[in-house]
Amino acid sequence: MNTNEEKNPDKSPEEIRAEIGETREELGDTVAAVAEKTDVKQQAKVKVDEVKAQAAEKAEEVKVQAAEKADEAKLKAQQNPAIAIAAAVVGLLVLWRLLRR
Repeated sequence: MNTNEEKNPDKSPEEIRAEIGETREELGDTVAAVAEKTDVKQQAKVKVDEVKAQAAEKAEEVKVQAAEKADEAKLKAQQNPAIAIAAAVVGLLVLWRLLRR
């Protein structure tokens, strides 16, 4: 209640009820905000959701980058088949060594 309201004692009952209603609404909003801040479980859930969203976004970025790199490698292999053959030989040697164990 501010000083102007205190100086005007000639308020109608409707005005007083309206002020009480506004005050109750503001108080309800304040209580809800305080309750939300103290709900640790809900805050943790919100944080988990944020981290999941960030991880999904990062995964999509990595997926796009990997596709770009694969396209680059494919293009280089087409331009210089010797590199592709060498990579295939190395891959086969590694596979052979792993299978011999």
